[in-house]
Amino acid sequence: MKFKFPNIGFNRSLGIDLGTANTLVYSKKHRRIVLNEPSVVAVERESRKILAVGNEAKEMLGKTPDTIVAVKPLSEGVIADYDVTEAMIKYFIKKVFGSYNFFMPEIMICVPIDVTGVEKRAVLEAAISAGAKRAYLIEEARAAALGSGMDISVPEGNMIIDIGGGSTDVAVISLGGTVVSKTIRTAGNNFDADIVKYVKKTHNLLIGDKTAEEVKIKIGTALPLEEEEIMTIKGRDLIMGLPKTVVITSEEVREAIHDSLMEIVECVKYVLEQTPPELASDIIDKGMIMAGGGSLIRNFPELIAKHTNLTVKLAENPLESVVRGAGLALDQLNVLRQIEKAER
Repeated sequence: MKFKFPNIGFNRSLGIDLGTANTLVYSKKHRRIVLNEPSVVAVERESRKILAVGNEAKEMLGKTPDTIVAVKPLSEGVIADYDVTEAMIKYFIKKVFGSYNFFMPEIMICVPIDVTGVEKRAVLEAAISAGAKRAYLIEEARAAALGSGMDISVPEGNMIIDIGGGSTDVAVISLGGTVVSKTIRTAGNNFDADIVKYVKKTHNLLIGDKTAEEVKIKIGTALPLEEEEIMTIKGRDLIMGLPKTVVITSEEVREAIHDSLMEIVECVKYVLEQTPPELASDIIDKGMIMAGGGSLIRNFPELIAKHTNLTVKLAENPLESVVRGAGLALDQLNVLRQIEKAER
């Protein structure tokens, strides 16, 4: 049975994927994503005054004077700086609805599977303080499954691999509940850090996270390519201290991120090993679905398939699966509450 929430405040309900790298907002009224911006806030160091949020703040990363700091208020999918997170949520709500709001929105926020009760309260309190009428939480893996088109209400095993910026959630879901799950703090941001470290060690070149992300997106791969790709990158020579340009190859990037990729593969194998036989049988038939921005590394599904001998598919739109699932969950609030009670 599906519960449809009453049309309070002209149906201003929002689904929010409060990610370590990016925040996405889904409007229930418009049935689409209405905002997608980096989870970055520029703050004046002394007064803690908010100067910029989202795209504008990301442009300042690595380029600010000593008096300004560009902050990522979420670390590994959870709140690291409460006040800045509250300001960021408030900014995004205002950007979606405008300055004058009589009807406050209801918000469904995604959180990693293994967040603590304290961390959950911090997310809820930040949302309420930012102007939400009511706030609810949904596990990212469950939201990703919903947003990927899985029917998680049936008594069958559905396996989802959600690779975000700060954490990876792997879960087997049946009858709407999480049967087996594991979260690791290895995800998209680790790939960036791996590339920075590799370039520093191999080319004596210091590059920023933004450059590393560009390298990952353009020539990153989980398996060797038939035809190697190259990319020119710029940074600071660690020996001479001067600006320098080098060429990096797709094979070098694969080597740089290999260990982090394999940590995620091992996490998937662990969850499969813990899955009850009947549900494992369903997963053999249906395979797994990957979601989240980290799953977009080229040939990553093929790498997991190679190590598990199972079918692995990308969600139709991996970047949007979690937030779309959060939006869909707003139609099933009573079902989610029943599941949460049963899981306690």
